[in-house]
Amino acid sequence: MSFLNNVSPQWIEEQYLLWKKSPQLIPAEWSYFFSGLEIGTSASAPDMPSSYPEATRKIAAVQALIHRHRDIGHLLACTDPLNPCVREHPLLSLQAFGLDKADLDRVFPIDDFSQKKASLREIIRLLRDTYCRSTGVECMHIHEPRRWNWLVARMEGSRNKTDFSRDEKCAILKNLIKATLFERFLHRKFPGQTRFSLEGGETIIPMLDAVVSQAGSQGITDIILGMPHRGRLTIQALIFGKRYENIFAEFRDTEDPGFVGDGDVKYHRGVSTDVNLPHGDRMHLTLVPNPSHLEAVNPVTVGKSRARQDRYGKGGTGRVLPVLIHGDAAFAGQGVVAETLNMSQLEGYSTGGTLHLVLNNQIGFTTLPADARSTCYATDVAKMLSAPIFHIHCEDPEAAVHATQLALDFRREFATDVVLELICYRRHGHNEGDEPYFTQPLMYEKIKNRPPVHEFYAERLLREGLGSDEIKEMSDAVSADLEAAFNSDATVAEAAFLGRWSMVQQGSSAAKIETGVADSRLLTLTKKMTEVPPGFTPHPKIATFYARRQAAVEHDEGIDWANAEALAFATLLDEGTSVRLSGEDSRRGTFSQRHCVLFDTHSGTTFTPLSRLARTPAAFRPYDSLLSEAAVLGFEYGYSLESPENLTIWEAQYGDFANGAQVIIDQFLSSGESKWGRASGLVLLLPHGYEGQGPDHSSARLERFLQLCAEGNLQVTFPSTPAQYFHLLRRQARQPFRKPLVVMTPKSLLRNPDCISHLDEFASGWFREILPSSADPEKVTAVLVCSGKLYYELARKCQQENRKDTAIIRIEQLYPLRDDLLREELGRFRHARQYTWVQEEPQNMGAWTHIQPYLARILGSEPRYAGRAAAASPATGSVRQHRQEQERILEEAFTG
Repeated sequence: MSFLNNVSPQWIEEQYLLWKKSPQLIPAEWSYFFSGLEIGTSASAPDMPSSYPEATRKIAAVQALIHRHRDIGHLLACTDPLNPCVREHPLLSLQAFGLDKADLDRVFPIDDFSQKKASLREIIRLLRDTYCRSTGVECMHIHEPRRWNWLVARMEGSRNKTDFSRDEKCAILKNLIKATLFERFLHRKFPGQTRFSLEGGETIIPMLDAVVSQAGSQGITDIILGMPHRGRLTIQALIFGKRYENIFAEFRDTEDPGFVGDGDVKYHRGVSTDVNLPHGDRMHLTLVPNPSHLEAVNPVTVGKSRARQDRYGKGGTGRVLPVLIHGDAAFAGQGVVAETLNMSQLEGYSTGGTLHLVLNNQIGFTTLPADARSTCYATDVAKMLSAPIFHIHCEDPEAAVHATQLALDFRREFATDVVLELICYRRHGHNEGDEPYFTQPLMYEKIKNRPPVHEFYAERLLREGLGSDEIKEMSDAVSADLEAAFNSDATVAEAAFLGRWSMVQQGSSAAKIETGVADSRLLTLTKKMTEVPPGFTPHPKIATFYARRQAAVEHDEGIDWANAEALAFATLLDEGTSVRLSGEDSRRGTFSQRHCVLFDTHSGTTFTPLSRLARTPAAFRPYDSLLSEAAVLGFEYGYSLESPENLTIWEAQYGDFANGAQVIIDQFLSSGESKWGRASGLVLLLPHGYEGQGPDHSSARLERFLQLCAEGNLQVTFPSTPAQYFHLLRRQARQPFRKPLVVMTPKSLLRNPDCISHLDEFASGWFREILPSSADPEKVTAVLVCSGKLYYELARKCQQENRKDTAIIRIEQLYPLRDDLLREELGRFRHARQYTWVQEEPQNMGAWTHIQPYLARILGSEPRYAGRAAAASPATGSVRQHRQEQERILEEAFTG
């Protein structure tokens, strides 16, 4: 059906009158049409048809044609190097709008393209130049008029291209030559070695070069890049300036990784360097290490960027640019992509916009797009943001650089993400030992003899007057540099704790860290953190909650868990240490225990009492996160990498929800230091405990963290008193090394009247890895060893039955286990004949399989086990059955 069949003169007249009265009620494209109509009629354009309805319909048709090119012109863009360009589309034909060739030379009012009117032929040419050449643009999903208008004006005003100077074109060509010759050199000198070649996508090198120079001109001083393995070595060499010699040494693999640890493959490693900018300044570049789990590095990169921005303070978003490189299949397929995009505009996670570069090889391993996604483009998930998406032909490097510069300008103007998709191909298989002809014979027949992009571009520059001898000189110089580097002696670049990390001790130690705080100071801080400003009206129950919290400290009436946490935060902030806390519902707390951000019941405004205690440059930053585990934990891990002097905390709503972030835990948190020499002091708060809430809200999967423990990589703790928790948090911020801290936190103990601590326990002391028994060693014949809330149930039964012969020892830190302290404590009970490990979890879960070998070695015999039987599910869904099981555990613990 043609455009004319959908429009009547009467309807247009009604819309015109409505537009005159209330223009905001009219769709944007019709507003443009009526504006153009008035321009045309006021000018009495002689080329317009004399019939008013016909003239109106033609003008409307032209406006619709302009709108549709802006909307779907990308469908006609020539962006695929492996397939012929599509020249026509039925929705963009003249007939689709009721226009024909007779209209081509008619002049129409447009008020666009910096013109008031133009012939239809000229309008189509301008539209095709802007939207249908080597770059296809998707921008109609941008709902904010100012952003949309800015972008359209920039593109249409320049026909979406830049006229580069001769020097700039030569620089683009040289980058392309360097990329191709470097990859070919590696292929020739190290045959069969996996490197994940960039060949086919070399245009990303001039794009990244443009990112560095353009960002520098915008005042950016730091770029933090996260990317997968493909092309990583070439980017390290050509963008980060990593010496060829060092890369070749990694290929020879004759040395240790340069730090204490196991190291990683060369295409996973990170690098950090300063590069000189054309105008004399320097840019700090960071390449974040990554695992093979594609896209997992995204939130880590963004979190690291946010931390650096926070450190820079006001204007930090204008100084630090996060850049992410993606593969097409992974961008469409991995859920963490959408989670990270969703952070873009959130208060606790925004970075002023991330630049996304999608390297579209048109294949994922051996999977074609038809099997990899249900969307038109690999980038369609990014439409969730009001951010433009550019699809670029890889063999038009000028278009790629132009789009990159435009994207950075858009990011600076609107502080939002921008997506650039470079549509290219992969010259080899998934890796250099893979045979792509097995699964994509037709695609690889096209690729087989396709010249590299620098040859296409060189031919273009030759036509523009560049001398062939200049091109040869470029190639010869690159080849000479590669040969010289290959023949020189070099070593793997050393990794070390530098800059602000230089004050951090590598490795770990068991030194006692005094973390007590004088009671007078605790009283002062308590008063400050429980006061609300005049005129602020919190909920009455919250006012009572804060009054009880203050009284508990002032009158030493028993300080509970949440109060102890607040005191830990307050003392650190008062000492100049920033505290960042994020997680689902963390400001209130899953169990309504924290309330670190208050809400005025009349105005809805917020007040954060702890923020008043922060001494410059410290800050208290509590955030309710998006409903995500993987991206948020990855973000906080990245944040912790950049802020060793601060306390960074991620809290799970329930401990088992950490399952959703297992990739981050396995690939970054537990092994990042061993693989890449990157330490983290991130704290994980994981609510854990068996209280009849069913399989999904009982266990934080303690056993999984303990299975990951080796070489001092983690700290896994199960504190049982508020004072212990207070000292643990303070120890994490004060100890000389940085290791991730996993804390099994309580649920029912938050309001258990027995789970309190007194002021003197905070005023002095330290976190005690083993809490000793108070039983008389001379009377003890049975020893129970446990962790966490189960202690209170065991102690209550012991007291009720007046058992003087039983000692209960608490292991508060399960890893690194202080077996020296445990041995010492067990050794006090020389009359003991029975030793039992007691836990709530099933036998194949919890700490049993971790602790059993330690106890057996210390005791010289096997300890007894009291706990739930091995099970597939962590807990029963029946409250009745839960109570029966809990009673049975207590009975088994006290019977021989």
